[in-house]
Amino acid sequence: MTRYTRIAASALGILFLASATTGADPAPKPPAAPRATPAGAAHDAELVERVVAARKEYHHALVALYEVYAKSGDAERAKWVEDELRAFHLATKPSYRLDILDVPPATLEAKANIKEANDLYKLAMEYKDRGLGTDYVLNQRRAELLLQEILQKHPTSDKIADVAYQLGELYEGRAYRQYDRAAAYYERSYQWRKGSHSDARMRAARIYDKQLKERSRAIELYREEIANDTDAGRIKEAEKRLGELTANKK
Repeated sequence: MTRYTRIAASALGILFLASATTGADPAPKPPAAPRATPAGAAHDAELVERVVAARKEYHHALVALYEVYAKSGDAERAKWVEDELRAFHLATKPSYRLDILDVPPATLEAKANIKEANDLYKLAMEYKDRGLGTDYVLNQRRAELLLQEILQKHPTSDKIADVAYQLGELYEGRAYRQYDRAAAYYERSYQWRKGSHSDARMRAARIYDKQLKERSRAIELYREEIANDTDAGRIKEAEKRLGELTANKK
């Protein structure tokens, strides 16, 4: 039987294939995520909520089914569930409406040292950016689920700013390329850590500028970068790009 991550006791039930990449097809290149509120999507909220709920129920049902077959010794059917879980986690799952379901509010306060949150963060970092090919994509999925669990279960943890930054990197990276989510989580990272001088704001500005083509938001963040950061290199970059954007204003 192939090896599994041993995290089934987690509230999210994040049990899925840990290896078995031999002979596997390469992971598909995910498409760029659609915008958070596309034109004509004013009535999509209920459907998006149903899609997300269905995903969770489907995943939980597969996990429960695997446990039934594993306990009964039915190796063949357990392997079928392994394959289906693996396919589920490799599939790209756009968030569709960040404003409804995905990104916690900017008002969260990172103030409590919570052991479970610390442990989840440590485990997520053991998966993040590890492996090659399909195994890399699966490890990114594992890291995402663990990081999201921290935000869901421990929203007052003093790790949430770091969690948001790591999620920004995940969503910006090649396993996702979901740039709207990435920018939103980078923004939460500096909003949840007051006085932070990381590059989170700058990374959000670059995404709004280069990938999302949201010129006005990029200009706003470049100006905030100049006003709030202390890193000379980032300030210089922000000043240069801000000058280019405002000079080209029509």
